[in-house]
Amino acid sequence: MDTFEHLREICLSLPEATEKPFGGHTSPSFRVRDKLFAMTTEDGLSLWFKAGPGAQEALIADDPERFYRPPYLGGKGWVGAHLGADQDWDELAELFEDSYRLIAPKRLSARLDRH
Repeated sequence: MDTFEHLREICLSLPEATEKPFGGHTSPSFRVRDKLFAMTTEDGLSLWFKAGPGAQEALIADDPERFYRPPYLGGKGWVGAHLGADQDWDELAELFEDSYRLIAPKRLSARLDRH
């Protein structure tokens, strides 16, 4: 399974998540009720997601080779993650779910707790 397939599998499993390009970009981006919660960079080498208070700093401090503060959205709590061959998809699934919970309406987010 390639990177985009993994990303789609994770993100589109979330309630009412859709794939829709971001601006003029062609790389996969994922939204809930038209609000962005995860996206890949145009080169496909990184992905970005929203993080809760303090999470951006903690992830970057823990693994600065992998996580970074992305341009434009980094000041709003988003985190960039470099993708590699040894990608931990379980960890990314948790981070995407956290991002989704920050963006989704509470009723949709609560549906995740029932599984």
